[in-house]
Amino acid sequence: MAFLRSVVNAIRAGLGKTRDVLVAGLRSVLLGRRLDEALIDEIERRLIAGDVGTRTVGVLVGKIREGFKAGTITTGDEVLEFLKEELKGMWPPQDRALRWAPEGARPTVILVTGVNGAGKTTSIAKLCRHFRDQGKSVLLGACDTFRAGAVRQLEIWGERLGVDVVKGQQGGDPAAVAYDACAAAKARGVDVLIIDTAGRLHTQDPLMRQLTKIRGVLGKQIPGAPHETLLVLDATAGQNALRQAEEFDKTLASPAGDGARGVTGIFLTKLDGTAKGGIVVAIKDATSIPVKFIGVGETPQDVQPFDPAAFVEALFADDPGRNSPGTN
Repeated sequence: MAFLRSVVNAIRAGLGKTRDVLVAGLRSVLLGRRLDEALIDEIERRLIAGDVGTRTVGVLVGKIREGFKAGTITTGDEVLEFLKEELKGMWPPQDRALRWAPEGARPTVILVTGVNGAGKTTSIAKLCRHFRDQGKSVLLGACDTFRAGAVRQLEIWGERLGVDVVKGQQGGDPAAVAYDACAAAKARGVDVLIIDTAGRLHTQDPLMRQLTKIRGVLGKQIPGAPHETLLVLDATAGQNALRQAEEFDKTLASPAGDGARGVTGIFLTKLDGTAKGGIVVAIKDATSIPVKFIGVGETPQDVQPFDPAAFVEALFADDPGRNSPGTN
């Protein structure tokens, strides 16, 4: 419980806006109230406003109604506890495990993609810091060869974090950079190779095909690569993030037709800048793509591997001055 408390404290401030709008709103209408149909309708409205997702809300509210009719959920206080437990149970443990190269093989290759403005470069810096803190060596492949400052941004982060960057000529072939990065990673025996790609809209077919080409190069150079394909999504995008997840997953799906996912995990950014942190739940329910990392600030330290129990405890934590977070 002490570990859970520390993680809750680490992400609590980042979820402040969502907690203030969604959970504080629920508390204000639920605590001390007897449950009735009008109150259940209000719960449904507030959950939808928090971008929890209409399908998920439908399931949760349906269960609340069943409990109300059966007499097992009769008060607003019981609804809060019910919601906490239901949300925690949505993610099987294996969903969130980072995929590594087979034991004894290196490097583990992580392909990172997303739309412009989602916070991809900062997220890569956070991943670098995360792996470096674990004692792993990291190499970056700068495959965004189109945006003038993209490579330089990566190099600045690399210098700060002690991570080298493999780059090519501006305007060059991103797949060629991916090839060179794989060769360098194998020659140096690094633990983790992170491949950055140009930000692109899911509607830009040529750029999406280019992403498929990069993926193919990685697989030819390093067996099983990319071991992890992380899609960076901006939490403030709300329901539009769901569409992005679906389209990127479809584009990057295995060409072998074996049903392998295109996107294996999501890095959800800017949770500290939105009141709609419920999008974490909606993404899981609508796409089945697990959220593996969350960003709750601007510095490389502001990253957490996604832990449903810690996330829900932080979301439902009492205001300062009442019970300590994580002890509910």
